[in-house]
Amino acid sequence: QVQLVESGGGLVQAGGSLSLSCAASGRAFSSYTLGWFRQTPGKEREFVAAITWSSGVTYYADSVKGRFTISRDNAKNTVYPQMNSLKPEDTAVYYCARKSPLSPCLSRASGNFDSWGQGTQVTVSS
Repeated sequence: QVQLVESGGGLVQAGGSLSLSCAASGRAFSSYTLGWFRQTPGKEREFVAAITWSSGVTYYADSVKGRFTISRDNAKNTVYPQMNSLKPEDTAVYYCARKSPLSPCLSRASGNFDSWGQGTQVTVSS
């Protein structure tokens, strides 16, 4: 069983920065991709970014490319999204998730992620 715990959410002004983290525990992560999604009330969960565990390949949603950076620390089994130049439309609950090892590489579909954290609120004020 995989456990994912997010932290680092909060309130920030537009143009500011915020760093989240996702600590993973349970089974080995040497071949798993960890991703981040976000969701606002009444909307579908939206892919934000992901990083493969073994090779560190990253991929991003167009809406955050150039502003968000995702990195990982394999020794700590932790993934860190760094969010810069935040906009009010980035306000959402952010979720960490593990991509199913049987799903396509570099997938952005939430249905291909099989373990989820509890979420952390990010609020960007204008």
